[in-house]
Amino acid sequence: MQAILQSQGIHHITLNGADRKTSIDFWQDVLGMKLIFEQPNLDDETENHLYFDCGDGRTVTVFTNEIRKEAKEPLKNQVGSVHHLAFWVSQSTLRIADKKLKNRGIGSSGIKDRGFMDSIYFRDPLGLLIELASYKFEPPLGCTYGQVLEKAHELRLARGVKNIEDEDISNSLVILSEKNTR
Repeated sequence: MQAILQSQGIHHITLNGADRKTSIDFWQDVLGMKLIFEQPNLDDETENHLYFDCGDGRTVTVFTNEIRKEAKEPLKNQVGSVHHLAFWVSQSTLRIADKKLKNRGIGSSGIKDRGFMDSIYFRDPLGLLIELASYKFEPPLGCTYGQVLEKAHELRLARGVKNIEDEDISNSLVILSEKNTR
């Protein structure tokens, strides 16, 4: 079946935040996403709309309202809700994230090995689960991360294991590199 539309990537993600200060303190001062502009929420002018640069030119935006406050309880996982947001960071940033988060009073999961990437999880001031993720590989010239993962998935299935492991990534990189040199 053919898709009826073609996505070209994520344009932006908009979250319902608390007050302006809480949002800036987290998105800019903890995650390092520069506040690039703000304006009223054009659909509800009782709210403010903050735009943060994710680092790749895309944005996370946050609706704020000065009467809303932090809600430190984890958000409920419900059908249709967001489970977590994952942001791409370098391996170096990931390696020091736990310590830096602790220094800010933010608890985390510590680094988790996901086979093809490493991750660390923590919550924003409103209870949203945030993931910092870093691939453990660079794709061969002319290939994307998605192509490497797709090939690694095929190799994983052929081996009959439950998740992508270093062996699958390594072999995927060799196969894709050989295809590009022919």
